[in-house]
Amino acid sequence: MPTLRTTCPGWICAFACAFGSLLFSPQSAAINDYSLPNLGAASTSASNEEYRLGRAWLRQFRAQAPQWQDPIVSDYLESLIARLAPYSQISDLRTITVMVDSRSLNAFAVPGGVVGVNSGLFAFAEDEGAFVSVLAHELGHLSQRHYARGSARAAQTQLPAMAAMLAGMLIAASGGGDAGMAAAMGSQAALIQDQLTYSRLFEQEADNIGLQAMAEAGYDPQAMVRMFAAMQRMARLQGNAPPEFLLTHPVTDNRLSAAQSRAAQLNVADSYTSDILYDMMRARALLSIHSNTPQQAATRLAQEGAEDVAQRYLGALIEARNGQVDSALQHLDQLASEQPDYAMLPTSAAMVAFEAGRYDDAIQRSQRLLRLMPNYLPAQLSMAEAQLQRDPQAAYTLLRDITARNPENPQGFNLLAEAAGRSGFNGWGHLARAEYLQLTGRVDSGIRQLTIARDAAQRENDTLALARIEQRREAFLEYREALEKF
Repeated sequence: MPTLRTTCPGWICAFACAFGSLLFSPQSAAINDYSLPNLGAASTSASNEEYRLGRAWLRQFRAQAPQWQDPIVSDYLESLIARLAPYSQISDLRTITVMVDSRSLNAFAVPGGVVGVNSGLFAFAEDEGAFVSVLAHELGHLSQRHYARGSARAAQTQLPAMAAMLAGMLIAASGGGDAGMAAAMGSQAALIQDQLTYSRLFEQEADNIGLQAMAEAGYDPQAMVRMFAAMQRMARLQGNAPPEFLLTHPVTDNRLSAAQSRAAQLNVADSYTSDILYDMMRARALLSIHSNTPQQAATRLAQEGAEDVAQRYLGALIEARNGQVDSALQHLDQLASEQPDYAMLPTSAAMVAFEAGRYDDAIQRSQRLLRLMPNYLPAQLSMAEAQLQRDPQAAYTLLRDITARNPENPQGFNLLAEAAGRSGFNGWGHLARAEYLQLTGRVDSGIRQLTIARDAAQRENDTLALARIEQRREAFLEYREALEKF
């Protein structure tokens, strides 16, 4: 396989998709034969095990793959998932998103409700409907529990293949590069060849669920057909080196035809589109991908017919990158005045002010927005970062609330650890550091950090912190046990 020239090493993103495909393959049904969670029993216990397994996988993934840290886009992605989920035959599933810093076209879903996308998916999908179609398909995989379903014959092949996949990931992560990729993809290829019929059935099932969910959520299901056609053209152009998503989600003529036929039968509910908002998210993605040559991002956005608001927004972000802070803030304020419904605009301005070292301005801008939208996470995080430079105690109070509401957010705990340390709450600070470590796949380090947190809390005679630390120690040990399943 040729070396992939992407923002991150190509093998990382391919592993995400390849591993996701294995999780959805029929072979997974017999995992319990190897002392792994039994996912074929009663639905409630199976769901709990899948949730536990998915969160453990996510921690390992965070430790391996370069994350795209953008609270604004992350909040947008979560809003799309929340809109689609009620129509995706998903019941009681606590979804969580992860974004990968890679220009490669890829998205994946992992048991337990983990949905991931590359920044490259935003770059490839030119409108919100196309982007949503991929999310709807992945939610279809989750709702039908393709990880847990399959044939008894798979018991002889699934675990060795998964072990080889994970071994390949470790080789590649430690510098093996193509060797690791070859090991992983080779083991997967045998399974795909052996179970191709099942894979096609799963893909068609996920397509049908996704198309229905799109229509009921107010999106035109024809957008999935257009997205598939675009992917098929890309695959034909790239020949033997298609994007990672198409390695495990091949778009055949039959699949395209079936999707087109199904989409034609569906009636769209109250139409819902937000192309201005999506184009602004694309602007952020393209700027991340072309971080060294931001004008390329602007050129591409213009050539692909993005809304004028999004092009002006990207222009302001580029101005800020170039040190033209006053002009950037003026343009962002003008856009916010014209488009008052988009909270990301004043939040972007607050972030620009913070990056320029204008901490008081960043605090004031964040405060104004939070009076109207007190739980808007991007503005909360922007506010906390600025407060760290002016009033660590206030940042500590805010971040305690943020992390309580968002216990799977590593950035929140990372900031909380700093705020607690600066405010003299050392026990809580070390506890927050431990949470950050375990969320990013370093559970053993997190457990050691809990010992440091306990000693600090004892010195401070903080009984509440001590009780919380002991409670979390039990949870951390369970996390480590789940990680050992891999």
